[in-house]
Amino acid sequence: MTAAASDHMEVPHRGLITLAVMLATIMQVLDTTIANVALPSMRADLGASQDTINWVLTSYIVAAAIVTPLSGWLSERFGRKEVFLVSVAGFVLTSMLCGVAWSLETMVLFRMAQGVFGAAIVPLSQTFLLDINPRERHGSAMAMWGAGIMVGPIIGPTLGGWLTESFNWRWVFFINLPVGIIAFLGCSAYLPHMARRIRKFDFFGFGMLALGVGALQLMLDRGAEVDWFSSAEIWTELVLSITGFWVFVIHIGQSPKPFLDPQMFADRNFLTGLVFIFVVGIILLASLALLPPMLSVIFNYPVMTTGMVMAPRGVGTMVTMIAAGKLMRVVDPRKLVVLGLLLTALSLWMMTSFTPQMDATIIITSGLVQGFGLGFVFVPLTAVAFATLDPRYRGDATSLFSLVRNIGSSIGISIVTLLLTRNVQINHAELSTAISPFNPNLTALLPPGSLGSTGLLMQLDGMVNIQALMISYVNDFKAMMLVTLAAIPLALLLRKPGIATAPAPAHPD
Repeated sequence: MTAAASDHMEVPHRGLITLAVMLATIMQVLDTTIANVALPSMRADLGASQDTINWVLTSYIVAAAIVTPLSGWLSERFGRKEVFLVSVAGFVLTSMLCGVAWSLETMVLFRMAQGVFGAAIVPLSQTFLLDINPRERHGSAMAMWGAGIMVGPIIGPTLGGWLTESFNWRWVFFINLPVGIIAFLGCSAYLPHMARRIRKFDFFGFGMLALGVGALQLMLDRGAEVDWFSSAEIWTELVLSITGFWVFVIHIGQSPKPFLDPQMFADRNFLTGLVFIFVVGIILLASLALLPPMLSVIFNYPVMTTGMVMAPRGVGTMVTMIAAGKLMRVVDPRKLVVLGLLLTALSLWMMTSFTPQMDATIIITSGLVQGFGLGFVFVPLTAVAFATLDPRYRGDATSLFSLVRNIGSSIGISIVTLLLTRNVQINHAELSTAISPFNPNLTALLPPGSLGSTGLLMQLDGMVNIQALMISYVNDFKAMMLVTLAAIPLALLLRKPGIATAPAPAHPD
């Protein structure tokens, strides 16, 4: 294989390579959400409590977050194809071990190993697609990659619910076996071998970044369980996270051979893209975290119905991703990003009109509009973020891109969950003040003397709970709409993909 002048590799079977790496990517992304709905069944079989079963999710998230930045160095040192194949094989093997776990301790251990092996799959798949496609095809390549990244979390809960109800929670992990085997065989046969680069490993830099990322993910995942900053654990994790990130930033600015080359941050498109993908992470998974419980608690939708109602969101995302990949050749990608953000904000504004009495029409419509918006944002944003970046930074840059997106998702979910919990209490207190024998509007609607009935009071309290919860969801949607609108001016900082910057001088190895 020879590198073309346009900084891409001319390879045969480009379509088969794309299919193989995308199968692996979808398999990994699905596992971030597919296990959530199976937790109640796991808890019974593994003998875990309500608090400890959440470590099944926490262990995977934290392990993957810590190892993700390492994928760039590993791929350069040991070979990109070799690391990708080991990651896929290890992910499938640890998935099987999760499926046969016999206790909470073994499940947490296997999930940590699964996170370690799965961490490199997403960033390396993006790097492969960027490397085997010329710049003018990056939009189409990122459309394929983005479809797996963004549709996976949407169908994950529905697929997990169906597998758990129809078979057993263990099939949530066993399902990875056939997909993983096909992906491994395809990657083994068609992935190109890339040149290796011996680069000294910065143990201290990686250690500080791992400390910052790991402590932050623990804080975000554990915060709701321990009541956030009323817990000494959260304060400890916050201090560790700030310390790790602070020391890491200082270190890479002074070290002659840092873990992440700070020269990549001099590329304005890439730096702006990191901020954008952070916002996209907040919007994508935060809204996905809110809607299933809302549909279950307020509207009593079963898991399968919830999945069908939310499916149009994924359809909208895939359609616009394909369209955006083609439109980028004739339309300024920055305009597509702005259009996508406006559509996403419109969908969130539509969600602020949700009521407990509505039917599924507005849920489907708003989800479809949001899918259109996220598709128009993700594809051009990903292509533009790497358009002017020196190709030799791609390994580290794609791992950082994935890490920032995942951190944004974690922060977004934690914030909307916290706001939801606090607002429910506030709204319930305010609405309850109207339930009083001194409220003439209420007493006029009830038979005389019935307000003291226990059954009636319970019924009224249930109605207040539903209304308080609905108002809290609406407040969350409004907050996400404001975040989306606030991100639009960032598009002004992006350069057109045709404008390239001079390559930065390489650090001596």
